[in-house]
Amino acid sequence: MSSKEISISGTDYTITLTDQLVNQVNNLKSLYSAAYEDPESFEQVSSEISTAINEIAAQAEPPVTDDDLDGFIQEIIKVVDKKAEEIKEVLEGKPAAKASKKEVKPAKASKSKK
Repeated sequence: MSSKEISISGTDYTITLTDQLVNQVNNLKSLYSAAYEDPESFEQVSSEISTAINEIAAQAEPPVTDDDLDGFIQEIIKVVDKKAEEIKEVLEGKPAAKASKKEVKPAKASKSKK
């Protein structure tokens, strides 16, 4: 878990990136996608979207004002997406790249000693 500070309209909000928050943001993104892909379902999905937004915003300190709500939600989605990308890079790329660099350096060193 890590805390993130988000500044909207001069107000700094702090929110802790818990698994629950990440799941709520991902659920909200899915709801947005469903509403976008099937505009006829928007009325059904809109109350779920509103609930998800309020649940996410309720975790911020200080409480998010109505004027800042849209910007806050946009920023928290970006934060969660960025965090997911960082985790993906660590799991897929960076450890393997570091390991291969370590293997290459000794090989170069041994060649230069000859």
